[in-house]
Amino acid sequence: MISPKARKFFSYYAPYKKLFIVVLICSGFVAVAALILPILVRQITGTILESGGGDVIWEILRVGFAMLAVITAQTGFAIFYAYKGHDVGAKMERDMRRELFEHYQKLSFSFYDNKKVGELMTRLTNDLNGLSEMLHHAPENVLMYGTQFFGSLIVLFIINWRLTLVICTLLAVMVMYSFPFYRKMQAVIKKNREIMGNVNTHAQENLSGIRIVKSFAAEDAETEKFAKENERHYQGNKKIYKYEALNYEPTEFFFRPLITTAIVVAGGIWIYTGNLAPADLLIFIMYAAYLTGPIPQLAFMVGQVQSGLISYGRFRELMEINPDVQDAEDAAELTETKGEVQFNNVTFRYGENNDYVLRDVSLKIIPGETVAVVGRSGIGKTTLCSLIPRFYDVNEGSITIDGTDIRRFTQKSLRKQIGVVRQETFLFAGTILENILCGRSGATEQEAVEAAKKANAHDFIMNLPDDYNTDVGQRGIKLSGGQQQRLCIARVFLKNPPILIFDEATSSLDYESELSVIDSLLTLAEGRTAFIIAHRLSTIQNADRIIVLGNGIIVEQGTHVELCAKNGEYAKLYNMRMLS
Repeated sequence: MISPKARKFFSYYAPYKKLFIVVLICSGFVAVAALILPILVRQITGTILESGGGDVIWEILRVGFAMLAVITAQTGFAIFYAYKGHDVGAKMERDMRRELFEHYQKLSFSFYDNKKVGELMTRLTNDLNGLSEMLHHAPENVLMYGTQFFGSLIVLFIINWRLTLVICTLLAVMVMYSFPFYRKMQAVIKKNREIMGNVNTHAQENLSGIRIVKSFAAEDAETEKFAKENERHYQGNKKIYKYEALNYEPTEFFFRPLITTAIVVAGGIWIYTGNLAPADLLIFIMYAAYLTGPIPQLAFMVGQVQSGLISYGRFRELMEINPDVQDAEDAAELTETKGEVQFNNVTFRYGENNDYVLRDVSLKIIPGETVAVVGRSGIGKTTLCSLIPRFYDVNEGSITIDGTDIRRFTQKSLRKQIGVVRQETFLFAGTILENILCGRSGATEQEAVEAAKKANAHDFIMNLPDDYNTDVGQRGIKLSGGQQQRLCIARVFLKNPPILIFDEATSSLDYESELSVIDSLLTLAEGRTAFIIAHRLSTIQNADRIIVLGNGIIVEQGTHVELCAKNGEYAKLYNMRMLS
């Protein structure tokens, strides 16, 4: 009975099973061809030369041509299985990498809150590359070298069972010697994969923040931190190479010559005593070479399988993580909405071991209303708004849109109705046009230009060397902060959602850029339900309603004038900001 895990593992072979079976057949033919060659040698050294009858030279040449044909066929099969075998492995690696990347896209924000990007990249690249080698090499090698090993063993027993028992005894000693190193290598390889994830994480973070590193003259400190992780990885590799050397080299340079020596010594004695023919000793040595020849390859394959299984385990570890936020089985598509959003006794915290960020929050926003959410830093403003597109799910209570619980909608259709502009802009490497078109799949270039005009971005774009085809650089580094933000707003204009969330969208900009971006935001918010999170209270004074959060609850709400008149929490915040 095949376990579900094994069934899942073998399912990756399914799309390519016909080609893979042909590859296995070819690898089997390579092994069979190797077993045929000593028989043909025996035909010359034994049958033809011993008989001495007929045209001996012609008979030898005839067998020689047969040997050439076998060698040629063996080479052709070997080329095919080597090329197509790697091709099958590469296809499976491609499929698994795509599957893992797609799974990354499904995982919730809470997963990424606790994972390092470098580690996830290692799982996506290094691990799957090593796994690919195992996926195609292991079955081929098992069939080819297994056929060669057991075929040779059978023939050796037929030729001389006593001499074969000597070989088997030495092989058993060799296996007993190698096994402890196999176990040690397995543990070190697994640990070293984790360390490599740390190396990649540090390199990724450093290169992403290289400008910050240089601005603080922190190159030496960063280099030292990287060197420590790199040294740990080296020490892990050092142990692996040590165990490999202690395992593989004695197998190749001690046990194999020892077996040949034992055959020659014991065979010589038995030839002298008349228990073995000289021609049989020659064939015995050839088959013994085929018996022991695969052993280094099989030993290497053991390490390869170790590495591959560890990689597969790390791959499945991620694939078996379920998103915290999932669609209901009967989830409906949200195709349009008026924009009414209501919080009903919402309680939320980030994980069971953390304090509650929101407690029993109830709030109703009517369609087209602009609501500002304010409060001290870390009080839960972003959290409140992150619950609307279901970046996280509430622990208690519910959030509804037009009276329907948002958990009744598919996440994708829900998020299509919501536009988010964050403080931290993110532009993909590519052109300005490509970045704006991210806002809506299938949009035209003209629609992107219209969105840029509405976002007050068209003028500065047209002043760039290649206007809309200008490359923005990694994360938009070739543009100013205000320009980056206006492109992000242009995306939302192109998306054209009925619900908007502005999360500190202007807090990192200079005064002039802020005015331009605020003008874009106000244009975007017209006729839509909008949530504005801001530290700069001057940006939200004209909101229809201001919500003040404190200690996980709504402590005040009203217009700017009403809240200032109350002289409460909002008035304190406002006066503090005005003084600054």
